[in-house]
Amino acid sequence: MAVLDLALEGLAIFGLILFVVLWLMHFMSIVYTAFRYEVLLCVQDHDDPAIDVCKKLLGKYPNIDARLFIGGKKVGINPKINNLMPAYEVAKYDLIWICDSGIRVTPDTLTDMANQMTEKVGLVHGLPYVADRQGFAATLEQVYFGTSHPRTYISAHVTGFKCVTGMSCLMRKDVLDQAGGLIAFAQYIAEDYFMAKAIADRGWKFAMATRVAMQNSGSYSISQFQSRMTRWAKLRINMLPATIICEPIAECFVASLIIGWAVHHVFKWDIMVFFMCHCLAWFIFDYIQLRGIQGGALCFSKLDYAVAWFIRESMTIYIFLSALWDPTISWRTGRYRLRCGGTAEEILDV
Repeated sequence: MAVLDLALEGLAIFGLILFVVLWLMHFMSIVYTAFRYEVLLCVQDHDDPAIDVCKKLLGKYPNIDARLFIGGKKVGINPKINNLMPAYEVAKYDLIWICDSGIRVTPDTLTDMANQMTEKVGLVHGLPYVADRQGFAATLEQVYFGTSHPRTYISAHVTGFKCVTGMSCLMRKDVLDQAGGLIAFAQYIAEDYFMAKAIADRGWKFAMATRVAMQNSGSYSISQFQSRMTRWAKLRINMLPATIICEPIAECFVASLIIGWAVHHVFKWDIMVFFMCHCLAWFIFDYIQLRGIQGGALCFSKLDYAVAWFIRESMTIYIFLSALWDPTISWRTGRYRLRCGGTAEEILDV
């Protein structure tokens, strides 16, 4: 689908406390005046300071078809789905772009995603990456989302496996409606995976945008990163139990040990020498990949990269074992107990 086809089909843009709307409404008021679209802003908490920002923007751009929804609608255990439900119920166009508040966009982000929405494509998603920020925690996140994560994410996309993160997705609303609408995914914490699965099960293909989904959260720390990685690992284990075997051996240190043991028995090579050489090669190729995704110079030194890479690789086994040990997760303001298959139940304080 070309970008001009948006004028025919229309587009609903969902935002979750959407500061990206600052660009969105200004840019669309200039460029997308000939297109049919609406901006639906969703804020969960009534005391969120983003509400005042959104109201000022609505007043500043009265020519934009935009509305603000506050409080959400409780339809299941997933807080993101609950937040989006009021907007989804009144969305009037065939395409919806769900974009999280922490995503930084550029003037051609929507254009790029729309260009990927061809006749056989039902979902367009972006490769998650991280914007340049200050501090070692930011470096750690950027190294992960530029090395280990895209290696798995892009490989899954190329080989046809369902691997989609919902932080920035353009989807066909009628396909979601055939699957029961957003409410059908409110029983899952990983709603993005099951939405993608529902779209794929109906014969639609996925496309990846050429622009990354640039995460730009203002709150970040090493502990938050570790908690996020543990939560994702728990979700993968419950949704796809095969990851219990596959995931550890896909990491550098474990893979290097296994391959080193194999070549030692086959070729009689020294296992530790091979381990060190293999890790070094992995380290170098990860750096090359990171630079490629960054698209330019990194905001940190090679020493910072080396330290962050080593710490990230060293954390993997601990994160994996933590995910196996405790099936409960904390997300946003709630705590949930995961069940096999991906469903969950909320843990209420007595």
